[in-house]
Amino acid sequence: MISVKNVLMLLAVAFTAYLAARGLWWTTSDVPQPLIVVAALALYLVTTWLCVFWEPTSGYVLSAGATDESAIPAPVAETESQTPIDGIRGPRSLPPLAQVLALACAAIVPSAIALAVGPGNRTEPFATWYLGGIGALMTIVMVRRRPWTAWSGIALLTVASMAWMGPLGALSLGLVGSVVWVACAQLLVLSMDRAARDTSRLTRLQRAASAWQTSQVVRQRERRVQVQKALAVAGPVLTRTVAHAGHLTDADRLEARLAEGRLRDEMRGPRLLDDDVRAELERARRRGANVTVLDEGGLDGVDEETLSVIRAQLAETLRSASSDRLYIRTSPDARIAVTVVGRSMSVGGPSDEDAVDLWREIPHPGR
Repeated sequence: MISVKNVLMLLAVAFTAYLAARGLWWTTSDVPQPLIVVAALALYLVTTWLCVFWEPTSGYVLSAGATDESAIPAPVAETESQTPIDGIRGPRSLPPLAQVLALACAAIVPSAIALAVGPGNRTEPFATWYLGGIGALMTIVMVRRRPWTAWSGIALLTVASMAWMGPLGALSLGLVGSVVWVACAQLLVLSMDRAARDTSRLTRLQRAASAWQTSQVVRQRERRVQVQKALAVAGPVLTRTVAHAGHLTDADRLEARLAEGRLRDEMRGPRLLDDDVRAELERARRRGANVTVLDEGGLDGVDEETLSVIRAQLAETLRSASSDRLYIRTSPDARIAVTVVGRSMSVGGPSDEDAVDLWREIPHPGR
């Protein structure tokens, strides 16, 4: 598959192969030790292509660097692997063995080439290719998020090249370009990481804004549904109240009280209600009972099939209840779904306080 990553890797391979090929172009001069030159070229190519293609089996280094402002950016932190944020991934860190090979190549190849070509050929193009070659290798190491290794390799290259060619010779023949390549690579990686951090932060903000907007839409929809239910329940009572200028009969007052109770039930315990439960609640209120329904979250996460079983048991309990006051509440207990308590006025007892004449705990089915 053609991608930016694959194209860059192919360009790196082609460029380093071109630099190495220059080392074999000694048509104008004799080379005292050609086998050493070939061995150095082979070491360079193997190490360079290993740094290009070798990736750890697990873990990506964060392009975003970290989740907060105080974290160390990924290009500077010498961590083996990190987890990507929001799917943003950058180049993987170079394995330690590849770092060791890269440093060994930076230390061995310049001296090996200088010794192999002889004192008279050390400034020839086929003998100075390693200035650009090692610079390209350290640029790859920098992109693979090993800055200390890359700058150590440049330091080794600087010492070796100046020792064999002199400071002016090394600087004029390509050492400056290698240093500039590595510096530009580090600046580019830092810029990419900063852009990735900003992108990750904006992504999180966008997700938070979308979640907030969605929650507002859901709340508006719920409020609209509740208003429609309130109008359906209280609308007829209010219409009669207005039509009779507030002069209501006993039957109208009863209907108003029932409408108020239905509204309270729908707002406080909608998950407890179905047609049978609503009918039993209205029957209890018509006989004069004071009914309180309250869902405090004990049924959150319960599926509809289980709710149907719980509601059926609740309706059966209300059907046989005769208490003056009924309290129906969901239970925080893991085994109990709903608790129904009935209280009635004591008659002829030692006190006039309400006595508990109904206590029913409806368990969660299957628990």
